[in-house]
Amino acid sequence: MPWLITKYLLTAAVVALVSEVARRSDRLGGLIAALPLVTILTLIWLYVEQQPQEKIANHAWYTFWYVIPTLPMFLAFPLLLPRLGFWPTLAACVVLTVTCFGLFALLMRRFGIDLL
Repeated sequence: MPWLITKYLLTAAVVALVSEVARRSDRLGGLIAALPLVTILTLIWLYVEQQPQEKIANHAWYTFWYVIPTLPMFLAFPLLLPRLGFWPTLAACVVLTVTCFGLFALLMRRFGIDLL
């Protein structure tokens, strides 16, 4: 249980750090948010918990493929925000991301990569 609490606290600290930096600097906040900090922490947690190398490698592999369909959201959000407001834009971006993910998964299946 103490290990789980430690993981929660460190991971939450990363998110809090990003939001605090973003409050002060859009560019630096965006840069830090774009870094795969959560993925790196997850890889560390898996390693420390002595998970098999195959499991750790698979996590990195699938993370790569799952990032790609999220990218359109980062273009759509700033375009929609002034027109729709925050919450409708966020909802629209969630729908966009889910749609992109589904279409991307179907496309990748044709190349032998199963994401679903």
